[in-house]
Amino acid sequence: MTGARIRAVALALLLVSGSSTAAEKASVTWHPSKPRIGDVAWLHVKDAPETAAVEGSVDGRPLTFFPYAGGHAALFGVDLDMKPGTHAWRVGVVEPGREPQSAQGSVQITRRPFRVERLTLPPAMVDLDPETERRAVGESKQLTTLYRTITPERLWRGKFTTPVGTTAAGTGFGARRIINGRPRLPHGGIDYAMPRGTPVVAANAGKVALVAEFFFPGRLVVIDHGLGLYTLYFHLDTASVAEGERVERGQTLGTVGATGRATGPHLHFGAQVGGARVDPATLLGLSLLD
Repeated sequence: MTGARIRAVALALLLVSGSSTAAEKASVTWHPSKPRIGDVAWLHVKDAPETAAVEGSVDGRPLTFFPYAGGHAALFGVDLDMKPGTHAWRVGVVEPGREPQSAQGSVQITRRPFRVERLTLPPAMVDLDPETERRAVGESKQLTTLYRTITPERLWRGKFTTPVGTTAAGTGFGARRIINGRPRLPHGGIDYAMPRGTPVVAANAGKVALVAEFFFPGRLVVIDHGLGLYTLYFHLDTASVAEGERVERGQTLGTVGATGRATGPHLHFGAQVGGARVDPATLLGLSLLD
C-alpha cells in the first residue's frame, strides 16, 4: 500500500470516528467566524505542511483543501437554500512522521434579508411551450452537473476582480422574484446594468469550462477556477474565448448583451462553490489572498 493510500485510509478513519482522543488536536479557524447565507467562507488548518493529506466536511458535504499560509485552506459556499443555524464540521490531517490530527466543531450560519422583486415579462419568456421547457430543463441539468465537477488543481490566485469596468456594486443576489405574478427561484447572481458592448473580463485565472447559448442565460461563459469554484457570465452579446482555453485575471471574455431572458443589456455575474450558489460580491471581497 502506498504512502498516499495509507494517509487516505487514516484520514477516513479519523473522519468517520470523529474522535480526537487518539489524535492531536488540529488548529482550525473559520473566516468569517459566522458566515451569512450566500457567503464564500473558508477554513484554515494551521501548521499542516504541504505534504500532509487534509480532508474535511460540513454537514457531511466534503471540502477540498489546498496548501495555504503554512497550512491548508478550503473554500465553503453557503448556498442560498442553506438553513440558518448551527452546522457541524470535521477536519482530519495525516502527515508522515507525526501523529494524526483531527478537529470537529460547529459553525453558526446567520440569516440574511433578501428583497422581493416583481417583474413583468412577455408571456412567451415565462409560459414555455413543451419543447422550450424540455430545452431549458436540459440546459439547467447540464450546468448543475458542471458546477459539481471538481478540478483537483487550484487555478486562481490573489484577489478577484469586478468583471466589468465599474465601481458600482452589482445588485439582486438572492432576490425573491415574482414574474408576471408568480413566484420564481431566487436570483443566484448579481447584475451589472451596462451598455451593450461593454467588455466583460475574467474575475480571476482559470479555464473556460463552457461557452454556449442557452434559453434563460443567453450567450454565456463559465470559468473553472479549480477546486470546485466557478464564475458565470450570462446574457453576453459576444463571447471571445473557447472551451478549454486558459485565461488570466482581467482577460476579456466577451461583451455585455441582452441575450436569453433579459429585459435590457446587463451582465449577470454568478459564482458557485462546490455546487453552492454564492454571492459573487463576497468572492470579490475574499480575504484569502496570496
